[in-house]
Amino acid sequence: PKLRDQALKPIQDPLEMNETLENVKGKLANSQKYVDQFKRAFVNGTIDDKNISFALEQFMFSIVSYQSKYDQYKEGKATLTDSEERGRQLFFTEFDPSGKIKGAECFHCHAGPNFTNDEYMNNGLDNDANFTDLGRAKVTMTTDDNAKFLTPSLRNIEVTAPYMHDGRFKTLEEVIDHYNEHTKASTTADILLQYNLQPGGLKLDTQDKKDLLAFLKTLTDPTYLTNTTFSKPN
Repeated sequence: PKLRDQALKPIQDPLEMNETLENVKGKLANSQKYVDQFKRAFVNGTIDDKNISFALEQFMFSIVSYQSKYDQYKEGKATLTDSEERGRQLFFTEFDPSGKIKGAECFHCHAGPNFTNDEYMNNGLDNDANFTDLGRAKVTMTTDDNAKFLTPSLRNIEVTAPYMHDGRFKTLEEVIDHYNEHTKASTTADILLQYNLQPGGLKLDTQDKKDLLAFLKTLTDPTYLTNTTFSKPN
């Protein structure tokens, strides 16, 4: 599947935009600006499903965040504060049951340049009796996927509240507290939560949590957030 194949689905999803493609095409056809743009962009100049999906695909391909403080740090162009550096180490360090080294285990799921493993996972929000949204299981029709959701990117996570698939957490502090000591066991909880689920959880103290938050904020890209190319057109 290509990104263009996905592009039209949110428009028609009743839980997202709840629109019809016929209505969207009608709106675009009534705008001379869009009529002219489609003529410039496509050989046939037609405002149809295919061309709309191609246009949306190209726009989404252009939305790339790569100028955060952490990106600058990786390129040797910025220095992390002491707190941000401690948070970075926590983020990329495994939990040590002996307590000799502190680790928050974040990197297992939030890996790579986009800080996601692109996998569906149950991150311990609820136990089996409290599954109100079966997540991936509604697509695969298997109980093995109950309460599994796609791991999100952490880029610009500072400005994307509320958090989790259902928006239950309003702040990143709440998210960190969840993973530190409030994860819940269930039949599909990911194996990577084995230490989170132990009594006492990851044992991060107040300063550790502040440091981890400071690091997460280094993933914010101001140039991406203020780029007028990505804003609503006049």
